[in-house]
Amino acid sequence: MDKIRAAITAVGHYVPETVMTNADMEKIVETNDEWIKTRTGISERRILTNGEPMSFMAVKAIEMLLQRRGIKADELDLILVGTVTPDMLFPSTACVIQEKIGAKNAWGFDVLAACSGFIFTLVAGMQFIESGMYKKVLIVGADKMSSITNFKDRNTCVLFGDGAGCVLLEPSADPAYGIMDTNMHVDGAGGKYLNMLGGGSLNPSSHETVEKDWHYVYQEGKHVFKDAVKGMADVSHEIMVKNGLNADDISYLVPHQANMRILTACADRMGLPHDKVMVNIHKYGNTTAATIPLCLSEYWAEGKIKKGDNLVLASFGAGYTWGSILVKWAY
Repeated sequence: MDKIRAAITAVGHYVPETVMTNADMEKIVETNDEWIKTRTGISERRILTNGEPMSFMAVKAIEMLLQRRGIKADELDLILVGTVTPDMLFPSTACVIQEKIGAKNAWGFDVLAACSGFIFTLVAGMQFIESGMYKKVLIVGADKMSSITNFKDRNTCVLFGDGAGCVLLEPSADPAYGIMDTNMHVDGAGGKYLNMLGGGSLNPSSHETVEKDWHYVYQEGKHVFKDAVKGMADVSHEIMVKNGLNADDISYLVPHQANMRILTACADRMGLPHDKVMVNIHKYGNTTAATIPLCLSEYWAEGKIKKGDNLVLASFGAGYTWGSILVKWAY
């Protein structure tokens, strides 16, 4: 019996309407457009306003996906959400989304893996398809990073934006297509370099945690940059070599949009020309768990992805968490 493969059969995304440019950033902190572009590749980012939660964006992205696939929410079996900015600690945002879209036959849960949230959630969802348990698994990567960004910290506030993306996993009609391989890692020793200290059971919310800015993203930028370059480049190259592929066989590297310099370093390690790297960081900044599905949805809509394309998805995030996934596009 042929192996059941999990294939991506639909994509969707949403970004808020409000644009925050580098010029807007110059009014808030001591920085400038040239410095931000040179160091990060970011020109602008989207910010969710009017007090809407992360689930608002996720629902919009899911509605696009359902419309593109021509299915209804009650056909979904499972909803998995990768995020570090849930609407609240509990109930999970998967439950919130399930109710909002009317997915009355689905259950679900959240996955917390920071910037690797989408690929970790994708690998988790893949198991439910490959085992034969479910036919339609919705994978969401969404973050409202503006809700945990310290807009007084010029080193981090220029990096992040808000957004959501999602993919649908279904059993592949042909085992030659779908998720072909994965290469996943964690190293808890990296936790001290990228975190949010406040709000958990270690440092419950208090006047003290608020005064110490522990409810915002903290990052030791130089350390994280160095580790991210090596981690993402290594796993991107490894999964290509392990599967007997070379740069000519890869249609796109789909990297987490953390920093333009990291993206080009990964491509260089793989021997890929830079036009084979999916990029939207200039428009949206780092949307954490949303970056990769945002790329997939936009590039698919523009007709740039076709059936049979080999894609390498790669990410690196807090934890440390990092990994790569080889996908042969199925539609």
